[in-house]
Amino acid sequence: MIFNMKTIKRCILIMCDSLRRDLILPDSSPTLTALAKDASWFADARAVFPSTTRVSSASIATGCHPGRHGLLGNMMITEDLQGLRCHNVGDAVFRDHLLRVTGRTLRVPTLAQRVADHGGACIMSNVSPGAAYFNDPDGYGEVFHSAGSYGPGREPYLDERALPIKPGSAGDRQMTTRFCQKLLSPDAPTIATLWLSEPDHSGHGHPLGSPAHLAAITHANACVTQVLAVVEQLRSRGDDVLLMVASDHGMETVIHEIDVVQALVEAGLKSAVDSDDVVVAPNGSSCMLAIAPRQQFLQSAIVDFFNRQSWCSAVYQKQALTQLGLSPDDAGNTLAVVMQSYPQTNPFGVPGSTCIVADAQDPKHYNGYGQHGGLGQYERAPFLIVQGCGFPPGHIHSGPASLVDFAPTFLHHLGLPCTDMDGSPLQLRLRADADTASRSHTPCIDVL
Repeated sequence: MIFNMKTIKRCILIMCDSLRRDLILPDSSPTLTALAKDASWFADARAVFPSTTRVSSASIATGCHPGRHGLLGNMMITEDLQGLRCHNVGDAVFRDHLLRVTGRTLRVPTLAQRVADHGGACIMSNVSPGAAYFNDPDGYGEVFHSAGSYGPGREPYLDERALPIKPGSAGDRQMTTRFCQKLLSPDAPTIATLWLSEPDHSGHGHPLGSPAHLAAITHANACVTQVLAVVEQLRSRGDDVLLMVASDHGMETVIHEIDVVQALVEAGLKSAVDSDDVVVAPNGSSCMLAIAPRQQFLQSAIVDFFNRQSWCSAVYQKQALTQLGLSPDDAGNTLAVVMQSYPQTNPFGVPGSTCIVADAQDPKHYNGYGQHGGLGQYERAPFLIVQGCGFPPGHIHSGPASLVDFAPTFLHHLGLPCTDMDGSPLQLRLRADADTASRSHTPCIDVL
């Protein structure tokens, strides 16, 4: 008797939030250091803009830049009957608000939607609710988060399937154990994502490179080690696993916190701190700005104001927004303001410093600690390691790779279409590397 044993294809993504690639060091992250040599390393991995977690989650899920998927920042401006308002995308209720005022959540399909009939998807996340929910905002798969866990159809999980954990290393460890159990269960999904809160959680409250921050990186490394052991089990039983370990962005040290809203009021360009004529959405080291239709005549003066500030690096408007992956047609991003960054090091020798935009909705202060959101060299430099079919061990890809390439890479591995995305399969980049090596008569790496 001949049995037709079909190989099970799986995709596993581990996100170490905010871990910039130059801080993957042998002492604090030995597993990641070793994995980078035993897999394919992407030396020019890049974040999206704004370089924030909630935007990153939507970009990874859709394979598209914010201008196409429609989630424009950790803080985002929407327009309703009361005018322009700034909202915290991280709030658990923001998904429902966006659906109510726009008639949709994200504008394009997510990975969870695309594989709903092909084994399904799940995400376990220990970052903000918004970052978790916008990975699968319409309930095609499973989403596990402490603010509420959901199954297909957004059915609430109110039993033992809930995920009552806290951000930080302890919560990450609990979640990783649950994630590993899920991978080995009979209902294991085709695409599984583990989104750790570290080292982002510690980086926002401790100096980068400090003992507390390095300990957080070590904890994240331990979670990766735990998942790698399960991946080996899956492969030993015959599963074709594509493993991706990455971060969404990096961090830089905050040296100045600027109250942009108050500065606009004092310059006579905004009528009051809480007015809706000019609305600012702070996103760490950048902000989005919207101008009400009745005040559009102020736009050139506002642009000129920002260009004269020492703390402002650049202002993007109109068609220039497309250079950042944004759309000039969105009411919530008339202007994108990028804050100034500097190469100087902090007291622990970690380079990269930045100015950030003060956020009235965020009670924390970040001076001396890590933050992100703009275009600084280090906050836009996450890491990316891929292991599996098409990704030879020890290969270093020097060309750019973006978060929007994650989804098409997974779909390519699964044999599903992905041509309608901003990104493209990374397997094809490495195949091109091999072709180039062959033409230059150097030893060719087999990526087929």
